Amino acid sequence: MRLAASLLTLALSASPALARDQNPSPPSDASVSMVTSCLSAAAAAHRLPPGVLVVLLNVEGGRLGRVSQNTNDTVDIGPMQINQIWIPAVARHWRASQAATRDALLNNFCANVEAGAWILRTAIDEAHGDFWEGVGLYHSHSTQHKTTYLRLVLRQALRLQGAAARSTAPRQFIAEGG
Repeated sequence: MRLAASLLTLALSASPALARDQNPSPPSDASVSMVTSCLSAAAAAHRLPPGVLVVLLNVEGGRLGRVSQNTNDTVDIGPMQINQIWIPAVARHWRASQAATRDALLNNFCANVEAGAWILRTAIDEAHGDFWEGVGLYHSHSTQHKTTYLRLVLRQALRLQGAAARSTAPRQFIAEGG
């Protein structure tokens, strides 16, 4: 759990996921607490490790209020970059209108993360429990795109893990009397 908390802190300070502008200030304790709560709730609700949501947030690189155009004439929305094709299904999942769903995906961090976690759980279930196949399916059903995405996920996970290890090393050294 300590590693997940370290990853979250590093991810928030290094990621624009909560920011609306290009020069976000360091996250406040309240922001970190809110993000931690949202990630924990979404992960628990959909039986996922919270760390994978942190990694996907960093890979996706989205922001509140951000809509990113794709080459296939669709858009990705918000921090988890939820593709617009998911709006009808997420609206049914939430029992909400498509307009309200789109607005929540765009402007509500917790809603966006919950939708991303639900989509990831749907993909893992589609992959008959194969976690990594599900992570790939979160992005695409194309073998080429899945492979590319999984490489990005692995790189980001290793980067965050290394950064977390570096950030905790001095404290462990001091605690051990070094």
